[in-house]
Amino acid sequence: MTVLALTASGCVTVHGELEVVPAATKAEAAEALKEFTAAYNAADKAYDPALDAERVTGALGSINQAGLKARSVNYPDGNPQHVPLELTDAKYTIPKKAGWPRFFLADVDSNRDRDQGVTDNRWVLVFVRNGVDEVWKAAYLTILSPARIPELKIDGDGFAEPVPADSASFAVAPRNLSEDYTSYMQTGKPEHFKDGPHTSGWRESRKKEANLPGMSTQYIDQPLDSDDFAPLGLVTADGGALVFFTMRNFERQTAAKGVRMKVHPDVKALLTGEVTNTVTKERVSSQAVIVPTASGSEVDVLGRLTGLTSAKGS
Repeated sequence: MTVLALTASGCVTVHGELEVVPAATKAEAAEALKEFTAAYNAADKAYDPALDAERVTGALGSINQAGLKARSVNYPDGNPQHVPLELTDAKYTIPKKAGWPRFFLADVDSNRDRDQGVTDNRWVLVFVRNGVDEVWKAAYLTILSPARIPELKIDGDGFAEPVPADSASFAVAPRNLSEDYTSYMQTGKPEHFKDGPHTSGWRESRKKEANLPGMSTQYIDQPLDSDDFAPLGLVTADGGALVFFTMRNFERQTAAKGVRMKVHPDVKALLTGEVTNTVTKERVSSQAVIVPTASGSEVDVLGRLTGLTSAKGS
């Protein structure tokens, strides 16, 4: 680390960041969003994951990079339908914290749903930085209606309060969310997840798809909660927490004897091994949830972003 670094806001950074300081300035946050958008557009236009690899990480990075890799195989000349992503009306929520990683939240309007005749959704991005010499990278993305975005606790200086991963102040400690959610998806327990499309609804759809004519499907879920996949959270105005976390899903599809296995082009592009009658798809799934205080009970899964990251034939 360098000696002392003075930010534009006047906060001092000292060797290893032991002092509680704002994670970023508004200007730094705006520049991070600008750089992410530019890199995202360059990569999307060329279908080249290398063009935004330095601006994404964690769950979003895994989904983004694998998706671009697949499309680069299927569209070697680039994206024939590229429309530049526009992120406007940015609202930044910056916590004060000590140590690394630092993170902040950007709540923005995108141009992706303006032609659908519905109220605009918002893109909620979480940017992470792991050291003074590193750039800000987008680690989480969830897309929510404005009504679903919770009000966050803000202090007198305009900064948010981060949630410690092992905090006992909430119904579930953030570091346990990935493991609890994977267990819930496998067994239905623990039962502290609120019914909805990303919980009971997702389990029900899996049950319906597990045994179809000529095809059986098995599901395995695993926690993914270390390094840049670690949960990140902010305290909400009512004392709860908005937390982002990650899990890994495996979907193993087996065709019955005599049934030909059809493989989607995006799956085939990421495929290793030879398909005889089985394909195992690996996905990364990121969730944004509201965790109530310790006196509460149900965790509300606000949104989920899932993307294929690899596939294997056998």
